[in-house]
Amino acid sequence: MNQIYLDYNASTPIDPRVAAAMRPLLDGPFANPSATHAGGRAARAIVEHARTQVAALLGCDPDEVVFTSGGSEANNLALKGAYRALRERGDHIVSTTVEHPAIVEPARFLERLGARVTFVGVDRTGRVDPDDVRRAITPKTILVSVMHANNEVGTIEPIEEIARIAREHGVLMHTDAAQSVGKIPTRVDDLGVDLLSIAGHKLYAPKGIGALYIRRGVRLEPLIHGASHESGRRAGTESALLTAALGAACELAADLAPLAEVRRLRDLFWDLLRARLGEHVVLNGHLVERLPNTLNVSVVGRIGSDILAALDGVAASTGSACHSGSVDLSPVLRAMGVPPEEGMGALRFSLGRGTTEAEIREVAERLTRVVETLPAVPVPNA
Repeated sequence: MNQIYLDYNASTPIDPRVAAAMRPLLDGPFANPSATHAGGRAARAIVEHARTQVAALLGCDPDEVVFTSGGSEANNLALKGAYRALRERGDHIVSTTVEHPAIVEPARFLERLGARVTFVGVDRTGRVDPDDVRRAITPKTILVSVMHANNEVGTIEPIEEIARIAREHGVLMHTDAAQSVGKIPTRVDDLGVDLLSIAGHKLYAPKGIGALYIRRGVRLEPLIHGASHESGRRAGTESALLTAALGAACELAADLAPLAEVRRLRDLFWDLLRARLGEHVVLNGHLVERLPNTLNVSVVGRIGSDILAALDGVAASTGSACHSGSVDLSPVLRAMGVPPEEGMGALRFSLGRGTTEAEIREVAERLTRVVETLPAVPVPNA
């Protein structure tokens, strides 16, 4: 049985066109891009071309793009770099209760260094109220970090409005756009952000490459110290191979037209599940302000991990862990106030460029059979 892959929010395959951009470089310029000889200049040209491709997608200047090893490093550089660079101005950071661990854990680390962090709550759809952010800002606030779109439920946050509030208070605005790049518009001036993180493997590039947009004039203390790579903002010899891959992926991501079909399939999937399971299936996340590829549903009275195990050959994810008569909801579902009887049956299906209608119909049919076969379980303790 061929696997049906519906876990694109976790990782995407390398697009064939991205692979084609990488392939010549396996035997191509191998010199250090910082070297001044011909080989180094050839490698540098590849890196800088990739930088222009990333910048074109984000609508910024190439010198505002810093290559990193991925989204986690980009987020760490944004938070830790801002805190260390602006420590004399303040020690307060505002974020949300639905952030990815790549934001939560650096924030917790900074708390151990003396930072104060306020995690603003969300509503039942996972959406932040900008007024809550406004109320959380103090004279000591130096940074607001709110993800552009949630990786679990797909809810899109009102970044433009939150960024305006941050600007009014003279506070830096960062957004983790790992899930939104290539799915919805992410031009930095439209969003109003000072810092924006990208993860290559979320947009059909390889793992191990990402980028941080740093608005010109914003000062960050480097996370990695060493030589003066990336204009002194991130030490470490750049990879022509990986930067070329990210550049090619960003060039492809600028075309959002294919997402119309992905959205259609996502909505078809939801319609099929509602028709088959009725009141036994509920949607998690915002009905409208949601990534076009993401469908997070809860099957009431069932356990998500049991469903996934029975759906052998379907790659998806669950938002809960059940053990010893209790259920541990993911921090995102818990922050949204999802009750245990719903949260224990949470399933995330995330579609991508390779998803077909035949696959969606097959999974909907198989999921229905699995739910009908699995016995209902008592609601465990939260």
